[in-house]
Amino acid sequence: MNINRKTIEQLYNDLSPSVKEMAERSVASIVDAKNNGGKVVVVTGSGPNLHEGVTTLIAELINKEVIDGVTTSSAVVAHEMAGVLDEVKRVDGRKLGFSEKTLPRGDVFEITKMSPELLNQLKKEMLIDTDLIEKALAIEGDEIIKAAGNMAYPMGLRTENLAKEILFIAQSKGLPFEVIAGAGADERTMLGAAKKRNVPCLVTVPQLIGGGMVGVALADSISIMERTSRIAEMMGEADVIIESAVVLTQEIHDGPFETYTGHGIWSTWEGYPTYSLKDKTLIRIDLDPNLKKAWDYEKESSTVQQAIDKGMPKTKLMDIPFRMEMSGFARLENSIPVIGDIGVIWPVMAYLIEQRLGIELDFMSYPQQSPEGQEMRKWIVQNIQPIAKEKLYE
Repeated sequence: MNINRKTIEQLYNDLSPSVKEMAERSVASIVDAKNNGGKVVVVTGSGPNLHEGVTTLIAELINKEVIDGVTTSSAVVAHEMAGVLDEVKRVDGRKLGFSEKTLPRGDVFEITKMSPELLNQLKKEMLIDTDLIEKALAIEGDEIIKAAGNMAYPMGLRTENLAKEILFIAQSKGLPFEVIAGAGADERTMLGAAKKRNVPCLVTVPQLIGGGMVGVALADSISIMERTSRIAEMMGEADVIIESAVVLTQEIHDGPFETYTGHGIWSTWEGYPTYSLKDKTLIRIDLDPNLKKAWDYEKESSTVQQAIDKGMPKTKLMDIPFRMEMSGFARLENSIPVIGDIGVIWPVMAYLIEQRLGIELDFMSYPQQSPEGQEMRKWIVQNIQPIAKEKLYE
């Protein structure tokens, strides 16, 4: 993929001074950790991370040995299994003979637009109604790029069926669903890159149910105890944790085995393996300015900690809408809030990391609304392939 670094430089120059300062501070922490043999872990949500090319950029940073582990959502796993982004045609499903009761809001039915080679591959795995595909492609509808492999036929159905097969393999091997899926995934996905580099890629407990059957299969592949223990081990080894457009992180970065914020006190009391966020750098890329306000309150007057010490509701004390993840984040001495669009912040940070670590990235994300972002999305559709089923059994 051709990378326009001048565009990234302009994105950096357009940042406000305060956001630029936080981005620079974040990059310095990451670079310092890597130069000293430390580890960097990313906690991602779904949605924007896919559409802005962030998950693909994270995969690139895993392949370049900058990122040493990642957590994500079951929805992201489902989409990566199908190639991250798809081009689909959306038509009125009633014109194809479907009942309104079986169609989603708007009576939309989607068809995956794919190469003849990929279609032939899928025909070897499952029965495909080619007449339905041809009929849908022939009638009026919109063509869009969207997150891959959920509602479009036949790729969405293939993802559902494949999830059941991966679950069977995972349970027979005593491994997480993500490890088995990663064996067949494109190396430019987080799943595939993590498997190739032998670094953890795990779905968090708050993000388990999503992506249809994929979420169910993920949840059933290993126990909640093993999942939270594996994630705790990953977080414990990290020097820097980056949160990217994700909610419910109160149960991720300071989950049941973390002691510094107090949630793991009884686990350590009982002798279970625990870890501490003390001295770790926690970076959060978020659009909510209230995160920065809560962080400022805490840095200036320890307001968050005082509220906790007094058992008072934090929302009333600070007079801002207070999300749960703000609490643990704001109280950490080395937390860094980066308030901005992940479509802008990630390429800026990746570009600065590339320069300062002396590496060369082969992929770069851009804001999806930009001309470069539109080209990037087309590149993902054309180049990142769905899971190769035969590799799952190797």
